[in-house]
Amino acid sequence: MNSTATDRFDTDRFEASRNRLASLAYRLLGSAADAEDAVQDAFLHWQAADRQRIKVPEAWLTKVVTNLCLDRLRSAQARRERAVGAWLPEPLLDGDPMLGPADTFEQRESVSLAVLTLMERLSPLERAVYLLREAFSYSHAEIAEILDITESASQQHLHRARRRITAARRRGGEVDPASARRIVEEFFAAAFSGRTERLVALLTDDATAISDGAGLAGTLLRYDTPQRIATVVRAGFKPTPAKRRFAGGTPAIHYALVNGAPAILFVLGDQVLGAVTFDIANGKIATVRGIAAPTRLARLAEAWRRYEPDTPLIPQW
Repeated sequence: MNSTATDRFDTDRFEASRNRLASLAYRLLGSAADAEDAVQDAFLHWQAADRQRIKVPEAWLTKVVTNLCLDRLRSAQARRERAVGAWLPEPLLDGDPMLGPADTFEQRESVSLAVLTLMERLSPLERAVYLLREAFSYSHAEIAEILDITESASQQHLHRARRRITAARRRGGEVDPASARRIVEEFFAAAFSGRTERLVALLTDDATAISDGAGLAGTLLRYDTPQRIATVVRAGFKPTPAKRRFAGGTPAIHYALVNGAPAILFVLGDQVLGAVTFDIANGKIATVRGIAAPTRLARLAEAWRRYEPDTPLIPQW
């Protein structure tokens, strides 16, 4: 095989792993843009390597991507960005290949916005071990090789990660998709009509709401009581001429699935202006996230332009 054919063959081998590598990087970093950068950096490492000496390309690439992501998580810039309270995971529309494997509950949960947020409580190594084991089913021997640690250390990191995520995770397990949609549509209808009492009844007692303020605020906006959340949601969902001017028109409102969870999207033409996602536990809404910063919605908005949505909940907001 000549050098051109060899390079093409090796490029094809990398491309065959690209989606899996991107889904690993996204789970580690919580950012689609950063995940794409990490995978592209891995491709440059792959091109520069003596590929004939790489016995198992999949394992080699997994190790490179994992360690590139860990370097990013440990960087001073990442620590600053994540420490000031302005960080949220980047939402992805269901069907995005970056969401990766979804055959098991653990795989689906590992890419939820709730768990991606909880993983901020873990050290970079704990996060890597947890994801490699729970989402990608690597053995502790394989994880030890990827991370240059012992099998015993891998087991200890996994134990600590599971304990910390379990302690902070909402209870309730998986929610039937039809039930989730019904709850969210009822919540939206109550917010749109201004029925504050019904909104409160649909929230758990310890519900929280988080908004990125469309990226205009320096930190996230947080609300921690059902009454306060209902008041803010009611005001936020109420259409006004000022909001329509800010949006540039009258958006439609669609129901969608984002990172496996129910969501409402505000869409003007083919542009996604905002997303509101919901975590549901025991038949009620436990977390509401409002995401409108364009940088956080870039990949979701791109995917939406290729998406065939259902009839909007409201054609003109």
